[in-house]
Amino acid sequence: MTDDNTIDTLNKLIETSKDGEYGFRTSSENVRSTDLRQLFLRRAEECGQAARDLQAQVARLGGSAEDDGTMAGAAHRGWVAVKGTIAGYTDLAILEETERGEDVALKSYRSALGLGLAPEVRSLVQRQQEGVQRNHDQVRMLRDQARNTAS
Repeated sequence: MTDDNTIDTLNKLIETSKDGEYGFRTSSENVRSTDLRQLFLRRAEECGQAARDLQAQVARLGGSAEDDGTMAGAAHRGWVAVKGTIAGYTDLAILEETERGEDVALKSYRSALGLGLAPEVRSLVQRQQEGVQRNHDQVRMLRDQARNTAS
């Protein structure tokens, strides 16, 4: 894979990470549970750090790094706010929407890992994908708990 293709791939992951950062932050502002709020704020910071790590890798490759999320991410955050209003900002509704965002992030990372990335880049992307998977699994578990409580 050429450096230009690698830079494009990393820039897409930067956008994904920024979407995660903004999404978790937005979700933290809409949940009622203090524990969830703190969890989402920690995840937002982790996503922000992932974006910074990817930006540094792009710079090492001589590229210009993205510094914002995607339009789809902005729409997702808007939907979190709208859905929260419609559903009365229930923690379950926010968890469901947060899990959907993590599904998108996982797809992006899996796609990137399917490309011919150089070993040092692949290592970074693999580590970050594992973090996204942990976030996804934790949000899914919390969503399932919230569903069981609501039943």
